[in-house]
Amino acid sequence: MSNTITSEINFLIELDTNRVPEKLSWSAQDGGVAQQETKAIMLSVWDNKAQETMRIDLWTKEMPVNEMKLFFHQTLVAMADTFQRATGDEKMADTMKDFCDYFAEKLELNK
Repeated sequence: MSNTITSEINFLIELDTNRVPEKLSWSAQDGGVAQQETKAIMLSVWDNKAQETMRIDLWTKEMPVNEMKLFFHQTLVAMADTFQRATGDEKMADTMKDFCDYFAEKLELNK
């Protein structure tokens, strides 16, 4: 009999009357996070039966556009790093990072 460990990550989404997120928070007990407020969440889940990605993208009305651009850029950079670790495909990861540099340049994020 194997011993397994379970861990939970929870999201709490407060919506207005039109079901638009007003407040987002998350908790991860194993990570020492309890009801940490955030302005945006992007979650991807792989459905292996359908061979497709299911996504949840939420942001509050208070998320400034300039922060959203930074959020996207940092997410893309993290995805390139994760891609490299998951696949070992350094050449494609470098190509993805080149795109991240281009993305930051076009959005003038380095200024």
